[in-house]
Amino acid sequence: MCLCFAHKAGFAMLCTQPYISCRASANTQVCLSPNRWVIKVYNEDNTSRTVEVPSDITAQDICQLFILKNHCIDDHSWTLFEQLSHLGIERTIEDHESVTEVQSGWGMDASSRLYFRKNYAKYEFFRKPLDFFPEHMVSASSETRETTNHSQLIQTFLNSSTCPEIHGYLHAKEQGKKFWKKSFFVLRRSGLYVSNKGESKEPRHLQFIAEFSDSDVYTLLSARKMHGAPTDYGFCIKPNKSSSPRDLKLLCADEEHIRTCWVTAMRLFKYGMQLYQNFIQPHQKQRGSPMRSISENSLVAMDFSGHKSRVIENPTEALSVAVEEGLSWRRKSCHRLSSHGSPSPSQSPLSNLAVHRAQPWFHSRLSREEAQRLITQQGLIDGVFLLRDSQSNPKTFVLSLCHAQRIKHFQILPVEDEGQLFFSLDDGHTRFGDLIQLVEFYQLNRGVLPCRLKHHCARIAL
Repeated sequence: MCLCFAHKAGFAMLCTQPYISCRASANTQVCLSPNRWVIKVYNEDNTSRTVEVPSDITAQDICQLFILKNHCIDDHSWTLFEQLSHLGIERTIEDHESVTEVQSGWGMDASSRLYFRKNYAKYEFFRKPLDFFPEHMVSASSETRETTNHSQLIQTFLNSSTCPEIHGYLHAKEQGKKFWKKSFFVLRRSGLYVSNKGESKEPRHLQFIAEFSDSDVYTLLSARKMHGAPTDYGFCIKPNKSSSPRDLKLLCADEEHIRTCWVTAMRLFKYGMQLYQNFIQPHQKQRGSPMRSISENSLVAMDFSGHKSRVIENPTEALSVAVEEGLSWRRKSCHRLSSHGSPSPSQSPLSNLAVHRAQPWFHSRLSREEAQRLITQQGLIDGVFLLRDSQSNPKTFVLSLCHAQRIKHFQILPVEDEGQLFFSLDDGHTRFGDLIQLVEFYQLNRGVLPCRLKHHCARIAL
């Protein structure tokens, strides 16, 4: 017999018939049978899709399912998020976590949701640990009494006997009060502590705040507006079995990179080696995949321009040939558009731009605030970017780019020269025939930008 609850707008529905579908238009899971559930998943524009899944499905399994259903490129950055709207918080559901177990902690709240979107920063700390853990915030554990080797930082996190400490100042909201107090905090594997005497780490001065075996760390979606925090860089620790705002340990950092350090360290302290296994597992599968090895060994660059075809062995030559073929194809495409009645580049500064609107990195009429929110959601690592229409000047475009965990905006100006239209980021010194050429160039060259374009922010329709 299947005993399950499905709820909507505050009422519960009990299913007692064996293996009978028990459905309701709620945001939580619905039990179809002891081993089958129906869950609803959302994307950035709040469109949703309902799927039937086994009861033991993990977050990684859900991501793989939606990657296949939506024909997405699997770059290992697709992530499942848990968002608790009534609390104004969200977190990354780790790839190994059971989705039905996560949802079972939601209780009767119908505002909780699962979101499917990219998170380029999910495992970036394994690749570039120094970007995530500032040296002044890391010290050796008091148990080891050794100097922390910052270059081997991740190994010390994964090894319980050499676990480092994270320390620094945070704002904390007093329980039952409206104001926030700035204090010195210490993070150890045993939990989070606050010092009641300056920066002292002596046991008699440290007050226990929370541990992580039965808790998770969340970021605050609207720290200032909803929680009255002094900055936007809020996060909290929430017990797994509680959905009450009174049980949240609300914290706030002065800068984004400080919040990122605390949140990442808490994830590592809780899951340790499991996170590293989640990180390397997709790469191990790829190396063992016959399809991948066949394609890598059989696809080569070819030159068909002469009387006889030849293999291009020089990587630099192969790249230049590929770029030239791409430019030639684009010129032919623009010519076909013009010959079928579309305006030529010389007729209007915006007329030859339709080709870029189909690109996944272009987001049309996106405001500055929305662009920042989208990039933040998909990971504040170097090279995450998108292009959008300028809100202040309709004839220009804006490149929004993340660098050093800060989002910067660069104006792309149209430049007309002898009846032809070009686009430039550096006042016309470097010119491009369209936005696709511009993006492709800065994906290979940093130029006037602080870093190369690496990961584009994409939105999908579920």
